[in-house]
Amino acid sequence: MNDILDWLLASVQSVDPLLRAVLAGVAIMLETSILVGLVMPGDTVVLIASTGLEPGNVPDFVTLLGFVLVGSLIGETIGFFIGRLFGERNWQMADAFIETKGGLAVAISRFLPVLHSVVPVTAGMSRMSYRTFIRWTFAACAIWALAYVSIGVAAHGAYDQLSGQLKWAGVAFVAIILIFIIFVHFAKQLLERKAAAMIAKAEDASPVKDSTQETSPELPSDLPERNSL
Repeated sequence: MNDILDWLLASVQSVDPLLRAVLAGVAIMLETSILVGLVMPGDTVVLIASTGLEPGNVPDFVTLLGFVLVGSLIGETIGFFIGRLFGERNWQMADAFIETKGGLAVAISRFLPVLHSVVPVTAGMSRMSYRTFIRWTFAACAIWALAYVSIGVAAHGAYDQLSGQLKWAGVAFVAIILIFIIFVHFAKQLLERKAAAMIAKAEDASPVKDSTQETSPELPSDLPERNSL
């Protein structure tokens, strides 16, 4: 396993650090703005790129973190303005969700599959200001980017420290990645349940027009009777 990981890490490290950062930033931008992430998750690209960082190389760490964060913000912003320019106002469920929970809904969606590509568009359709939107999404994107970039660096650092001492150092590398993926999986499930509950509550709070209760206007009683022919 160590030989395979040596080859994988060497392959990732052979790519210019700036190019790795740009590719990771573009991948996460596309994922959040035009639903490319439904086919190729941008977080996977970020995680792979982060494993190519040398532990202790602060400039490369900051560069990758910066490109990932900026890519996330650009993607979210594109989604927001797509919704603002082309959205329809009659998306009752999504609008109620955003209007009821506001920025919190935007922040939670960043950590959820599919929703992180849709909610920025929905926020653009709503009455939420861009200032409110970007403030909440910046906080969520910063946490997300820091977590993914840091875990890749930590796994690489652990492998470098153990590879010369243990035959199964690769197991430690894989274990760190798997533990992180499992943690993210269960965290997303928890957030999905919370988001579902929030949406259901928002739907219940939204007034629904019952067409069966509509009645035709009554004619005034003092109209003269028409003579039958």
